[in-house]
Amino acid sequence: MTSLTIRHVTTYRYRQPVAFGEHRMMLRPRDSHDQRVIEVSLAINPPPSSLRHVQDAFGNHVAIAQFAGVATELSFESVVSVEHSPADAAHLAPEEDAATFPVDYPADEKPDLALCMHRQDVGPDDAVAQWARQFLPEDGQIAALELLTRLSQAIHDGFLYRRREAKGVQAPLETLHLGHGSCRDFALLMIDAARSLGLAARFASGYLATMPNVAPTEAHGATHAWAQVYLPGTGWIDFDPTSGNVGKASLVTVAVVRDPEQATPLHGTFVGSWADTLGMEVHVSVTPHPAGAA
Repeated sequence: MTSLTIRHVTTYRYRQPVAFGEHRMMLRPRDSHDQRVIEVSLAINPPPSSLRHVQDAFGNHVAIAQFAGVATELSFESVVSVEHSPADAAHLAPEEDAATFPVDYPADEKPDLALCMHRQDVGPDDAVAQWARQFLPEDGQIAALELLTRLSQAIHDGFLYRRREAKGVQAPLETLHLGHGSCRDFALLMIDAARSLGLAARFASGYLATMPNVAPTEAHGATHAWAQVYLPGTGWIDFDPTSGNVGKASLVTVAVVRDPEQATPLHGTFVGSWADTLGMEVHVSVTPHPAGAA
């Protein structure tokens, strides 16, 4: 088990005072058997006139702030302490009857999974499905976990990662044709590929608990996005096509949703001209505290 302190700061600046509309924040990690939130603080400046906390349809934590007055700067600072104890990826093998592709979901689970199996804008040739099916052996018999691992690894190996600060996500077909994308784009391509094979998949976002080439006790910082696929008897399994990894060893989950647009970390409005906008700054730090550390 590792304890993590996650600090996420977002600051908006304006040329002249502006008024602020509602702001919705998805910054607090989810509680589960493999990660537990110990302490949370949220500082907003200028202070909101009201702040309430709700859970959305997926059980994600959402903070909603309303403002009065005007200012030239608006900042949000979230600091969260989390106990992180993900299972080893080797222990993710599904039950025997669900181990082989194609997967047949139990009748009592299909209605709940249906929306995570639905696809949009597949295109006339369904190029994503064609791409995904190349990883099936000729006889079509393969362990479902192995097939999904192949998909994730193929995106990691075959596509160029490009960090993109702009909001929004590329359509899977666009990522497939461009051959590059951000973690959000890779996650959505993985999701659509899995859905094309009849599997329930959803979008996950949060933070990187560990990073390559960074010592286990050194601070680092990055938000991240990946895919989760549901296999009977095992549940939702995390696949990170940006790294090619399987499991949650490097991931702290904040939100799980059907579509990426439902998992924006911070979204709000202001009253004024876009010419008043000077920019936005985001700083994320994740500091690990190994077990036994003072």
